[in-house]
Amino acid sequence: MKTFFMQIKCDLGKSYEVASALADAEIASEIYSTAGHYDLLAKFYIDDEDDVGHFVNEKVQIIPGIKDTFTVVTFRAF
Repeated sequence: MKTFFMQIKCDLGKSYEVASALADAEIASEIYSTAGHYDLLAKFYIDDEDDVGHFVNEKVQIIPGIKDTFTVVTFRAF
């Protein structure tokens, strides 16, 4: 499994709607509201053979209310 995190910037007033849409889509393992430059932090797991870029483009960035994303690909958990 590949693990990666995404910081998500939402349109103003849309954070809870975006978080609900992510949860309803059942594609993120964890979703948190955050303060700062981004509104949400989500953790994702995908199969090793799946492409992170395609997943982000086709599953996450299509959700209405998402303005910007920042993806952090991880290598190992300690």
